[in-house]
Amino acid sequence: MRSNSIDRMEGIGVLPPPPPSHMSEGTAPLRHGMGPLNALGESHSYGYNKRDYLQGKRSFMGFDSIEDPALCAYALTIMSVIIIIASLPFSLFFCIKVVQEYERAVIFRLGRLVTGGARGPGIFFIIPCIDTYSKVDLRTVSFDVPPQEILSKDSVTVAVDAVVYFRISNAIASVSNVEDYARSTRLLAATTLRNVLGTKNLSEILSERESISHMIQSSLDEATDSWGVKVERVEIKDVRLPVQLQRAMAAEAEAAREARAKVIAAEGEQRASRALKEAAEVIADSPAALQLRYLQTLNSIAAEKNSTIVFPVPMELFRGFVTNNHGHGHHEHHDHERTEHVDFGSCVGEVLDHDALDSK
Repeated sequence: MRSNSIDRMEGIGVLPPPPPSHMSEGTAPLRHGMGPLNALGESHSYGYNKRDYLQGKRSFMGFDSIEDPALCAYALTIMSVIIIIASLPFSLFFCIKVVQEYERAVIFRLGRLVTGGARGPGIFFIIPCIDTYSKVDLRTVSFDVPPQEILSKDSVTVAVDAVVYFRISNAIASVSNVEDYARSTRLLAATTLRNVLGTKNLSEILSERESISHMIQSSLDEATDSWGVKVERVEIKDVRLPVQLQRAMAAEAEAAREARAKVIAAEGEQRASRALKEAAEVIADSPAALQLRYLQTLNSIAAEKNSTIVFPVPMELFRGFVTNNHGHGHHEHHDHERTEHVDFGSCVGEVLDHDALDSK
């Protein structure tokens, strides 16, 4: 009976006429209204090959309508709504959901993302039989990057750890574009930390932490943008050096500090000597200024309640005695020279007399 109805449909033009028996199913489709050429170069005037005929026959029998995903979705949705209505009010406990102010819900219906974006905050409705949803926290999350053994550009091995702060900027992308955004961000942060610090010298790692943190943050933010993750901040916590290197750096720093201290002390002595020279020139112009300076020194010593006081005596008090002693000594020196001269003359005279007696 079904074959008879199909034949009637073909007769009235609902279904295309069947192709000739000499055409196979894999024959390439020809232009509409043109068939294969015969020996005289004439073409048959039918518009479909065998495959088109079978496709039209399949559509007429209703097989494509059963496999249509939209039709199946509509049918399942209608059945779910009927079940929800029939089980009221108990079904409301499964249909009504609540998300917090800092959360968003991404809903999938029959495996497809529901139009309208993420739901929340507040109340939203789902169809329990065909809907699934995922909650996404929009608050800032922080995690520690494990210590990484890094070989710097100048071949020094250091252990560096950091902390990363990130948040979700696109809830739909964080669910549909990556399996686990938190774990992926952690692994990427550790890799980026090693790659960036591997291009820096040890001195740059120790002195340019802020610029290095900003560079790591920019690289992470660019890489995680497609995941819906926004990296807000990256901070390097600690840089641990080998013990031998720490000792060498400490010795170098101590030597540098001692050298700077010696230079500073030498500069201070030089400035002090210049100041003393200027003060001596000022005091030389006024002899009474030296006495005032003596009194000021005594006042400063007496303020400390010392039992012993050193009183400086001006050299001008002994100038007269020094001059007299020097003159007396000068006269004694001349008398001694004169006495020696006289004695020498007497000796010479005695020698001459002795020579005269011997000649006689």
